[in-house]
Amino acid sequence: MGFFKLVLPKMGESVSEATLTKWLKSVGEHIQEDETLAEIATDKVDSEVPSSVSGIIKELLFAEGSVIQVGEPIAILEIEGDDKVDTTTLVSNNTAKEVAEEVEVDFEIPGTELLQTTEQPTVSHSNLDGQGRFYSPLVRNIAYKEGLESSELECIVGSGSEGRVTKQDVLDYLATRANTVVNKQTVTNIQSQSSTANIPATAPAMVVKSSNGDEIIEMDRMRRLIADHMVNSIRTSPHVFSVVEADVTNLVNWRNKVKDSYKKREGENITFTPLIIEAISKALKDFPMINVSVDGNNIIIRKHINIGMAAALPTGNLIVPVIKDADQLSLVGLSKAVNDLAVRARGNKLKPDDTQDGTFTFTNIGAFGNIFGMPIINQPQAAILAVGTITKKPAVLETADGDVIAIRHMMYLTMSYDHRVIDGALGGSFLRRVGDYLEKWDKDREI
Repeated sequence: MGFFKLVLPKMGESVSEATLTKWLKSVGEHIQEDETLAEIATDKVDSEVPSSVSGIIKELLFAEGSVIQVGEPIAILEIEGDDKVDTTTLVSNNTAKEVAEEVEVDFEIPGTELLQTTEQPTVSHSNLDGQGRFYSPLVRNIAYKEGLESSELECIVGSGSEGRVTKQDVLDYLATRANTVVNKQTVTNIQSQSSTANIPATAPAMVVKSSNGDEIIEMDRMRRLIADHMVNSIRTSPHVFSVVEADVTNLVNWRNKVKDSYKKREGENITFTPLIIEAISKALKDFPMINVSVDGNNIIIRKHINIGMAAALPTGNLIVPVIKDADQLSLVGLSKAVNDLAVRARGNKLKPDDTQDGTFTFTNIGAFGNIFGMPIINQPQAAILAVGTITKKPAVLETADGDVIAIRHMMYLTMSYDHRVIDGALGGSFLRRVGDYLEKWDKDREI
């Protein structure tokens, strides 16, 4: 018999922690290899943690709602024999209780010495009443970058296990920092600890009073993340907007002609989304300065064209899965990628990597009957394009025999872009190019 430490697996290049939302097994239960032990949530998607071995659950090391770092042990399993398990994951203690106690011993965090300098604000391990308080490396790093003094960090109420301060707690505090009335004594203490502390001017936070009969609901985790992301985008980028109207009659007629045979052949529908994403990809190759991000005073021109497609979830929240190297895919490949991501998004089956590394975002607000809209840039990208509903309208056509009025399928395209790096001429020209690709769709194209 031996003991196995099940750790939180790596879930993506930029994912360093996850919130434990639900245990699906209890202490004493048997779990099979690859059977799901817990449900977790990251900043991007919800996911599941399977067991890498079969065994009896002896200890669950975190409470639901805890924030766990990638690589941290989350459970102790009793397993049969030692030959099936990597010896680096085995625990030689005689009891599961001893194993759990060993896991919970304090340890040194690499890199914390960088926080203990005389020139920079330091983060203390002590809380207000002098007892020890743990801060994860990620929380320490955010505090260091934002210039949070130890006394200010200690004032943050933790929502994690045993009052632990999570990344979201720090981000929420920073978002409301300027509108929070700081206790005078706290300010005095902070100033006395560091003469270089920069305390921003504060103003009373707006209080919204509810009336009799109003219903109050708390934002869920994803809605809070979306709210923070949108507010941050408006603060970061000066948004400017351009609009064009495209005659997509050829596109509509072509899709109507091929959709039945395509479904019979491929077993799935072909929607307008991959057709529009193909046009966007072509235009991004024509205008690479749209496919950029801003890093301080530097412009990063992205090598890859990774198109994010905004998708509404059944909960009403929004998620943006990404089609990687969209310009390298055929129309069939784009259609399959779109359908796969849409199905997995609706079923909460997206992986963290599915929402990473987008360079440009597309959103179809026409699916909700909207004519056009002005979307908010998905940071750190520099632009986002929205298309409205396709409607039949009278339009003037130029013919060899003169102008005529005809009924055409028309669609508005709108784009929001970061005016720090994209001016009206560039943004407008790019958007017009997307419209041109859609208008000039080959009616005889084979797929």
